[in-house]
Order: sequence, then structure tokens, then C-alpha cells
Amino acid sequence: MAAVGGGGGGGGGAGGAGAVAAPPRGIRAWLRSAFRFATDRNDFRRNLLVNLGLFAAGVWVARNLTDIDLMAPQPVP
Repeated sequence: MAAVGGGGGGGGGAGGAGAVAAPPRGIRAWLRSAFRFATDRNDFRRNLLVNLGLFAAGVWVARNLTDIDLMAPQPVP
């Protein structure tokens, strides 16, 4: 995925259209680039990927937590 590697220093749609940043080193740089990737308002493909990922996570949670009955009596230890 070429879009993931360039997420660190593009700076938006106009300024860094041809610039490709180096991959992030360390957990702090990775988190910073992931935050920029998720909050970039000018890139449709990134926003689409983030939205699909959030949707998939929501579907997974909904499917895996539906069998929990919160009204069932709990076992007494």
C-alpha cells in the first residue's frame, strides 16, 4: 500500500502532492502518522479506507457481542 507509507508528511492536497515521506520509525512516529492518516480531510481514498475499517470493526463487535444476554441471571460465586 503506497498510501500508508506517504501518510506522514504530505501536508495536504496542494503542498506535498509528489512528496513521499520515509516510513515512520518508533511507536510515537507511527502513532503520529496514523493520526494524520485518519484525520486528513483532503484525501478521499484515505477517508474511505478509514470509514470502511470503522464499519468493519463495528460489524465485528455487533456480531460477536449479540450472544451476550445482559438480562440473564449471573452465577453466584
